[in-house]
Amino acid sequence: MAEPLLKRQIRALPVVPYEALREQLHTGDLVFCSGSYLFSRAIQRLTRSVWSHVGIVYRDEALQRLFVLESETGIGVRLAPVSKYLKDYHGRRRPYRGQIVVARVQPEVDRERVHRAISFGMDELTKPYDNSEILRIMMRILFRVSRRTRDRKYICSELVYECFRQAGVSFKLADRFVSPDDIWRDAQVVPVQRIL
Repeated sequence: MAEPLLKRQIRALPVVPYEALREQLHTGDLVFCSGSYLFSRAIQRLTRSVWSHVGIVYRDEALQRLFVLESETGIGVRLAPVSKYLKDYHGRRRPYRGQIVVARVQPEVDRERVHRAISFGMDELTKPYDNSEILRIMMRILFRVSRRTRDRKYICSELVYECFRQAGVSFKLADRFVSPDDIWRDAQVVPVQRIL
């Protein structure tokens, strides 16, 4: 289980250069982001966690590239090169503003099930980001109401949760919604390294 962290604890972790870690990353690894953006801070405050985003690593052997399968605000479900996060996040020639830690589900999920998870996520490409889900989460917290329906939009943690559910891996949820912190705190998730 990944232990809860404070932002200063994440910043204190040694940063491994991406080039040194690149070959050790597997399809199905998780990328946890602790952003410094306004929206990131809102998510962190709402979920009482340092994590504001989560995605899944996808290694494309044919292209020799690493991607993050994620649901991004204003964009929806997409594949983004890991290198883009680290050098040119959002096309602004600046890295992601915050810290990034890679984690792994243990015991490792067999290759066929990981591919089932990624395949499900690929089928969801271009599905919209669920912008109003953050507001609904606030209402569920305030009124202690469970989620009643599942729509075809995703926040980042819902996408990760659903992808792994398709592979037969369930993450334990602490609340009436799935947050990056729920996935981080699951007993199956083990931190690997900080890359940013």
